[in-house]
Order: sequence, then structure tokens, then C-alpha cells
Amino acid sequence: MQREYDVEVRWAPYFLDPTTPPEGKPRKPQTRPEDPPTRIEAMGQELGLRFSRGRTWTSNSHLALEAAEFAAETPHAEAFHRAMFKAYFDDLEDIGTIDNVVRIGEAAGLDGTALRQALETGEYRQQVDDGIQWAREAGVTGVPTFIIADRWAVVGAQDYSVFESLMKKLGKEPKAAAGPESGT
Repeated sequence: MQREYDVEVRWAPYFLDPTTPPEGKPRKPQTRPEDPPTRIEAMGQELGLRFSRGRTWTSNSHLALEAAEFAAETPHAEAFHRAMFKAYFDDLEDIGTIDNVVRIGEAAGLDGTALRQALETGEYRQQVDDGIQWAREAGVTGVPTFIIADRWAVVGAQDYSVFESLMKKLGKEPKAAAGPESGT
């Protein structure tokens, strides 16, 4: 969206499973390798995203959410989110440990020492808890949920045309082409 429209994107923290204890919990895989792709897997494949099968562990994502708040204050926020998604959904990593979150953050360009300190001291813990509460109050029941202009919510993975329609409803026009080299 940001490439084509002048919009601000802000990631809000949300727990998929608030019953997951801080140390995480075992999980039975939901699909078998021979099963056809789920709707989300197919949509992800179209966008170059991979969702690996065989997860046997559910991480508590609070530390990853705290790290995301840390990353939001840097120019590496988008890279951090991509790296965290890849680690969890593609590489099936446990994103519930400080060591793993810091390693993933460093790979995305974050200052690992400062990130570790922020996680160990809980510098962003309350901010994450407040964000989770806000999401509940806003009626968020799943991810992704996109709240646009504080008026509309788009829940779940949607076709790009849904967002284009909302931009049109808001009176937002696509950004102008960058110049002659853009081919227009």
C-alpha cells in the first residue's frame, strides 16, 4: 500500500493465542505435507511468502512484539517484521526466547545489544500490553486486521482490490509516477 498510496502503516501488537504461556507450548501440526495448500498458503505463495508445515511448538510472541516496538523507532522496522515472519512461519523457529529474537533483530539491522537490554528490562512491555488491550477494544479478532482511517476494519488476508476500494472511498489517489524512467 505504501508504495502506491500516501498512507502510514503502524503495526499493532496482537496475540493469536493469549493462552500460550511465556515459555511456549507443544502443538500438533494442523496439516500434513501431502495436503493441498490452504487458502492462506496459496495466497502467500502468490505473494512470495512461504508457510512451512510441521510446526510442533507454539511460541509466546510477547518478546517478539516488544522487539517490534523497539524496531518501530528505527529505520529497520519493515525488515524486522519480514525477518520475524520468515523465522516463525517459514523456518518454524521459536520466537519466544530473547536469544532468538535478538539474533533475528540483528539480522534485520537492529542494534542487538540495545535490543537485548530493552527486552531484558521490559522497556516496551507495557506499550505492548496497552496495544493488545487497544486491539481487543477495537474488536480485532484475528490477524491480519487492517484498521483504516480509524473507521474501517479489513480482517484477514484480502485481495489488493479491497484496499484499493477503501483508498478510493477515502478519496486517496495513487501516488504519481516517479518520472520518465517509470515507463509512463
